[in-house]
Amino acid sequence: MKVLVLHNYYQHPGGEDVVFAEECALLESHGHQVVRFTRRNDAISAMGNWQLMRATLWNREVARELRVLIEKERPDLMHCHNTFPLISPAAYSAARAAKVPVVQSLHNYRLFCPSGTLLRNGRTCEDCMGKLVPWPGIVHACYRGARAPSAVVAGMLAMHRVLGTWSRRVHQYVALSDFVRRKCIEGGLPADRVATKPNFLRSDPGIGAGCGGYAMFVGRLCVEKGIDVLLEAWERLAPDVPLKIVGDGPMRERVRAAAGRVPQIQWLGHCSAKEVLSLLGDAALLAVPSVWYEPFGLAVIEAFAKGTPVVASRIGTLAELVEPGRTGLLFEAGNAEDLAAKVRQLMTDSALLARMRRAAREEYESKYTAESNYRTLMAIYEKAGVREREGTSQDKAAYSEHGVRESRPHFRAPERTAVRTGVVRTAPARDEEGGP
Repeated sequence: MKVLVLHNYYQHPGGEDVVFAEECALLESHGHQVVRFTRRNDAISAMGNWQLMRATLWNREVARELRVLIEKERPDLMHCHNTFPLISPAAYSAARAAKVPVVQSLHNYRLFCPSGTLLRNGRTCEDCMGKLVPWPGIVHACYRGARAPSAVVAGMLAMHRVLGTWSRRVHQYVALSDFVRRKCIEGGLPADRVATKPNFLRSDPGIGAGCGGYAMFVGRLCVEKGIDVLLEAWERLAPDVPLKIVGDGPMRERVRAAAGRVPQIQWLGHCSAKEVLSLLGDAALLAVPSVWYEPFGLAVIEAFAKGTPVVASRIGTLAELVEPGRTGLLFEAGNAEDLAAKVRQLMTDSALLARMRRAAREEYESKYTAESNYRTLMAIYEKAGVREREGTSQDKAAYSEHGVRESRPHFRAPERTAVRTGVVRTAPARDEEGGP
């Protein structure tokens, strides 16, 4: 199989970049040909506001490049990871013109939330869920803290909902957890097109000794990762429990100050993947204090692979990944006192820690290995191929005997919004590179 894989790199490296690289390598390790098509957000600095807005809504250059690339490579399938903002939904039409099945991974909540996080002012927010135009995201300046770029993102989402881009031009979506799947269906995606496939580790790092006597945090230093909660908890735990923090981000100065004030906190900055796994193997536990609906949490399965229990927020996917009393403990999201109590409970119970280490490793072996993930991925690809070959029900009923498109609005609002929809008639949607 030849797979065209698309990804728009962020300015700051993150988990999505890792998953993109790992899935490409996984496919190649099984003999598949992978053609990579990427963009980098570093290019945004050289773009004017109008140019960036046009690229976000519909990138004509990308459409042209992909048409040429697809014609040359003849891929069997196109798998999109992040397309925001520079690749844009134009990629889907390039594939559709060549009858190439499309799979879209859902690494965040961007299809119905301008910020992509369902988080505002440090709290979960679902104000834009179910709205054709996600106007609260504009009012609250949810994207980059400014109304103008937020309006561009909201406009992009509304435009492609009306055009049916999300419901007709993607054959299969990949949600990283059952929680993400439920949220995306609630947000309007067709339930029969959203499959669950977790993240994985391509190489087994082997179980660690867990003899370091310290707790650990791995991730971007930002509000949604619960950095404030983490630091406050360790103010309560000092001087009993050492904490090693790995990562960088906008809250680095706050972490640096805490490390200077609390001797038990050590900030290691950015570390290589090999170094992170080694540190996790010696850690007593991994702390994951996220305050947003974490789509997955790659560090959790890295910890499980090393046999390290996890103390995580009881929120979103994390509540599915961690089994309380078996592979770790859960605490009330945003509650530093509860986090401190759960950490202290584990650090003072060596027998419980030992049992959890065995269970965490078993969890990795049963759910998050490369081979089991590959089988799930192939099943998703096959389903996307079947949809393309058979054609969707919308396409079959798209034209009346007079050649007029007859369809319902493509954005399916959740039941709770009680939105009334009717039948509309429009001219056939354009598939040319110039627009949807």
